[in-house]
This record gives sequence, structure tokens and C-alpha cells, in this order.
Amino acid sequence: MSTSASLAPLPLRIRAELFTQLATLENAGLPALKAFSMIELAGNAQPRLEAARQRLAQRGDIALAGESSGLFTKLDARLIRAAILAGSPGRMYQRLAGVYTQRAAQAASVKSRLALPAFILLLALFIGPLPSLVTGAIGAGGYVWQIVRPLLLIALAVAIVRQFHGQLPIFKALNAKRNQRDFFESLALLLEAGISMLEALPAALATIDAPEMRREFAGIAPQIVNGATLAQALKKLPKLRNDHLVSFVQTGENSGTLPEMLFRHTAIETESINGTYEQLAIWAPRIIYALVVLWIAYGLVTGPGIAAQLPPELR
Repeated sequence: MSTSASLAPLPLRIRAELFTQLATLENAGLPALKAFSMIELAGNAQPRLEAARQRLAQRGDIALAGESSGLFTKLDARLIRAAILAGSPGRMYQRLAGVYTQRAAQAASVKSRLALPAFILLLALFIGPLPSLVTGAIGAGGYVWQIVRPLLLIALAVAIVRQFHGQLPIFKALNAKRNQRDFFESLALLLEAGISMLEALPAALATIDAPEMRREFAGIAPQIVNGATLAQALKKLPKLRNDHLVSFVQTGENSGTLPEMLFRHTAIETESINGTYEQLAIWAPRIIYALVVLWIAYGLVTGPGIAAQLPPELR
């Protein structure tokens, strides 16, 4: 079996199912090995689950078994290990189940809204060249090419957007917001599990995929080492500029409820991110519909259209 380093993380929906089942079984009082033997997951997750069961039976380390099999991410494993040291992984399973359920629902909402316009686009691609095929203007090969060519162009456009979407202002701002949310959510999970701030910061930092932001947030730890509070360190980040966040952190540090206040902040940020995704999910289908209409209209204007199917005396 490949090590976890060579395996992509499981889909969000599968991770949500995994930790929901683990939380339920843990709260029911089942031993870890018994719990792992009762879990069922879809798709390529099942072989990883089997590998995790075997490694758990051999070594008895839940976090190591899950991480080495690719069932858990490195952050998942670290959180679970800390929770076990604190007493029980049940609460952490529940936390992770909630986090992944929310993120999976967010992704599913966007995909579901795009499904219908994607189907209509495919339907238009198949129907568009039919008049030319029926009238003999093109053969079967030409008909297939008329369908495949736009699909290739669409695939190329999607690849370009995926590669460079981070350069677009709306996606750049959204990615920055998502990175910040992931960082503080991970930090809250780690602190709640009993991990010290200086140990938690590098793990939370690993969740940031934007290099520039990662470099900026890397400056937090040295300030903490020099005696600054987290709130004071955040104030000195030149591009953060989030007074509400600093206020939440100050309140948490003063009251001894920092993880809880960070969770409150990330809940607000998640709601804001979901709102943006919702707007994208509303407008993306409209844009696709408009493109389909324009494409069909272009085909009618430049192609043989209906006129080619009529007798000469009716044209």
C-alpha cells in the first residue's frame, strides 16, 4: 500500500462520513479496532480503511494508522493524537465531522447548480450539427467533430481558468478569505485539543496554500516567542487588517476561551464565503445559459440552419 504522502486526501464528503461514523461509534463506547471494523466508506476509501484497520491491529495507534494509510490527513492525525492524549478522540471526531460536512455541502451546492446548464450545453452540442448531418452537408465524422471540437475548447478554457483563476480579483479575494478561515479554524482545533500555541502554529500554517500569505502568517510565531500575544502578533501583520478578528482574539485570550472565539470568527467567515459561493452558483449557470444561446444563434446564422432543409421553391 502506498504511503499517505503519495495519496490525495479523500473527498470532503467521504471525510465527513468517516468522522461522523467514528464519532458515533466512539460515543457508543466501542473500542477503536471494533469501530474501524464496522465503518463502511464508498469508492477508493475502502482500501485505505482496510489498511488502517490492519495497521491499527498491529500498532494500536489510531492517528498513525489513519495517516499512514491515507485515511487521515496529516492535520487530522495530529488533532486526533492530541485528543487521545487529552482523554478521548470522540469530541475531535465530532468537530472534524462538522467541519468536513459543512465544506462538502458548500462544494455540492455549487456543483448541483452547474449540473443543469452543463446538461443543456451538452444537449445543444449534440443537437446543433444535426441539420447538417440530416441534409448530408457533413458526414458522421464531421458530425462527431462538430461535437468534440467545442468540448475540447471548453476543456481548454476550464484548464486555463483553473490554472489562472487565482489571478482574477474575485477569486483571489475569495481564496485569501478561505485560506485565512482554514488557518484560524485549524488553529482553533489544535488549541482546543490541548496543543500549545507554538506547536499549533506550524500545523495551522500548513493549511495555507497561498505562498505570499503563508510567508506573512509565518511571522506570527517569532512574535509569540518574543512575548507577544496572538492579538498583538496579528495587529502587526501588514495585510491582515481585520479589526473584528483581533477583537475576537483579544476577548478569547482575556477570558481563556481563545479556541471558542476563533471558532466563532471562522463560523462568520464560513457564512461569508458560502454567500459568495452562492452568488457564484447563481450567476455561473446564467452565464453558461447565455453562452449556449449565443453558440446556438451563431450556428444558425453561419450554418445551413433550417433553410437548407426546405425545398428550393420555399426558400
